[in-house]
Amino acid sequence: MSDDEPVLRGLLVDWGGVLTSGLEDALGRWAELDGIDFETYYTAIVDWLAATPAEVELNPIHALERGQIAVPDFERKLAAILVRRDGTPVPAEGLIERMFAHFEHQPQMSALIRRAKSHGIRTALLSNSWGNAYPRDTWDGMFDDLVISGEVGLRKPEPEIFLLAAERLDLKPVECVFVDDLELNVEGARALGMTAIHHASYDETRRELETLFGIDLT
Repeated sequence: MSDDEPVLRGLLVDWGGVLTSGLEDALGRWAELDGIDFETYYTAIVDWLAATPAEVELNPIHALERGQIAVPDFERKLAAILVRRDGTPVPAEGLIERMFAHFEHQPQMSALIRRAKSHGIRTALLSNSWGNAYPRDTWDGMFDDLVISGEVGLRKPEPEIFLLAAERLDLKPVECVFVDDLELNVEGARALGMTAIHHASYDETRRELETLFGIDLT
């Protein structure tokens, strides 16, 4: 490492798809149990996410992630455009809870974050929330800070949320490593000078973190 190269001191980690099982598997299980035609769900989400910047105020997902729309209101909007395979209406109440019920905790990843922290790396959760409950009782001593989109009024990949997470760790963006399973968020972090890892598996992410921080995380 050259003298002018920043020392990496912080680790920012996503929740869904990194500290949990993958999004596709969890949502696929929900769709199966709720009798949802997954194609209609996928199309609706893609259409909302593809909204142009001028339409961003109308984007229910962006609004939900920033905490600008109440969960029941979002559930009603989403349920109204979903289709059940048997043709019956999708119950709106509890929709988010049902959607997130099948995300499985990945203990290897949590242990990896704890080991990094034990080496003096500052750690923070950086998550886009859909109003879902987080297993905070399992995080004792794991994170120095929690940056959850709905609580701070910002969402990934908006630059401000990455800057806020770094600031809360008293670090510059270039001193932080960010781990996320979505390429769009990874690109957003890199644009600010962060080192970013596109998470695919525990082993790959562990090896990358070991190389970046120069520590043994096994």
